[in-house]
Amino acid sequence: MDVEPNRLSDADLRRFVLDRLAEDADRLAREELPLLDEAERRGRLAVLRSDDGRELLLVPGEARTTDERVPVPFQEKARWLREEVEAEPDRSLLLLLASAYEEHHGWQEEWRT
Repeated sequence: MDVEPNRLSDADLRRFVLDRLAEDADRLAREELPLLDEAERRGRLAVLRSDDGRELLLVPGEARTTDERVPVPFQEKARWLREEVEAEPDRSLLLLLASAYEEHHGWQEEWRT
């Protein structure tokens, strides 16, 4: 059997990420900084526009570019991330997103990247 006995499923991880994105939308509505934006500020991950500006990219760590980087607005990146997560992403994408929320009580140590 390929599944580790105590390993949470990708469906659990996906639900965790989607729930945190919804909580971040609520934070933004209350004029609080979303945790995803805070994770970007701390250099844990970055959501960038592609060179042609038509797509978004999720990258681990702090983004280093030669040009001044304009932050992607939270609502735009959250919408894109939800679509990516709901479209059956690979576990590495889910783990990277979950890392933005590792201070949440529902975060699991096994998700550490």
